[in-house]
Amino acid sequence: MNTYNFADIIHSSVSRAPSSPAIIAQGRTISYGELGSRTNQAGNLFAGLGTQPGDRVAVLFANDFRFLEICFGLMSIGAVPVPMNSKLGADTLAYIYRDSGSRILVYHASMGDKARIIQEQADVVSSVICTAESYPSDFGLNSLVYDELLPSQNPDLDVYPTREGDLCLLPYTSGSTGNPKGCRLTHGGQLWNVTAIAQIRDLQHDDRIVISLPLYHKNAMLSMKAVFYSGSSAVILPAPEPAEILQTIETHRCTYISGVPALYRMLVTHLKESSASYDLGSLKYAICGSSDAPVELLEDISKWMGIEVYEGYGLTEGGPVVLESRKGMHKPGSAGFPLPGGSIRIVSLLEEDVPAGTIGELWVRNPGVADGYWNLPEVTKKRITEDGWLKTGDMAWQDDEGYVYIVGRKDDMINVGGENVYPKEVENILLQHPHIEDACVLPIPHALKGEVPAAFVVTRQPIDKQEIKRFFIERGPAYAHPREIYDLHAFPLTGPGKVDRTRLKQMLAEQLQKGESTPS
Repeated sequence: MNTYNFADIIHSSVSRAPSSPAIIAQGRTISYGELGSRTNQAGNLFAGLGTQPGDRVAVLFANDFRFLEICFGLMSIGAVPVPMNSKLGADTLAYIYRDSGSRILVYHASMGDKARIIQEQADVVSSVICTAESYPSDFGLNSLVYDELLPSQNPDLDVYPTREGDLCLLPYTSGSTGNPKGCRLTHGGQLWNVTAIAQIRDLQHDDRIVISLPLYHKNAMLSMKAVFYSGSSAVILPAPEPAEILQTIETHRCTYISGVPALYRMLVTHLKESSASYDLGSLKYAICGSSDAPVELLEDISKWMGIEVYEGYGLTEGGPVVLESRKGMHKPGSAGFPLPGGSIRIVSLLEEDVPAGTIGELWVRNPGVADGYWNLPEVTKKRITEDGWLKTGDMAWQDDEGYVYIVGRKDDMINVGGENVYPKEVENILLQHPHIEDACVLPIPHALKGEVPAAFVVTRQPIDKQEIKRFFIERGPAYAHPREIYDLHAFPLTGPGKVDRTRLKQMLAEQLQKGESTPS
């Protein structure tokens, strides 16, 4: 096996152009030379605390550039960062800490309350706090202070020679059902994924991305890896605020943006409703992924932001990016093609390949697929075949030209009296209605059919629910029409900005229990 440490992507960019900007965040510009030195210092800091190659270190952070130097500093010494979803409850975070076997908790001062609970529940022996300008002297967590320790560390570091198959990163899936699962991502797999992304996006050193999604999430983290690999730069914002994102694009002449549908919906709504104007002429394209994007939204992005939108698909254990469209190879509604070096299958319930145009489960195989789930050999055996195919649990179909279309989760399929109904197909028809801004379809019990669709919708103005049903039946199969329609001002979102289907399921159950037709 070749030896290659994934953190070398930063050091390679340092050697090519040390004075070029790498990160613009928190009121400062950090060059590659400075980023390389700080990353080395972070590695030396944790090595000095006794961190050994293979040790896991949990990282609980806000959108702060130090999250990146800490993660890559840990990789540099052969340790394994465990990026934690800061939107999760403290009990779940404590579970992740224990399950991963982390030996240190590194956290941002703004996460102090959750860090305290993690320390109590997971018996954390050692913790490191990253502060802002100052921090309370009575913080009470007995933590070492990163900002005080870092300046004393040597800015030179002998990068640990990891092998391609060594563990590089241990992110945990969201755990919508049951506990989150750790995904074993390797150094070689991450290098393949970021090399392929930089290639199909044609990233150059003068490209610049704006990032507002959480850095712990695969969408933002993958983009940052591609930035470091290509020697380009990123503007990192603390949160996805539409006006700030658009002003940042104008001020810093960003050349592309990556996000989830909910983020773009906010941007388009702001551009429609705000009297402010923004110069977005520097933008070349947008990447939209992580969840389904209606064609109507893609058209709105193109119209209001003046750019092409390329869609993609990925999952934490899948690379993470598996599919992406690109210039000259894009059809609205399609997630595109497998990345160079990756393969897919679409299979039936009997796990046999299906013909083009037929919906089946998407299987993927590429060098970036996780080499298993942490401490879950039975789940690994069930989800990943002996010859390396990951069963994604997502339903998809492929057209005659090879474009792949994602239709939803296998578990979300609604069986209406023997007819298979996929929520995305119902949502796409509802979104054609001029008064519906967003839609999410879920199953409800039915005495004769077993289960039928119900729809939550976000509308531009009050709607007639019977008229919406008629609208659907005129355009889609009658058996798939939503029997109940619930109008909301906005959908609940997860930390990465996806529609929180778990919360909507809870709301739906509450309404069904009450026997009401409209949620409160």
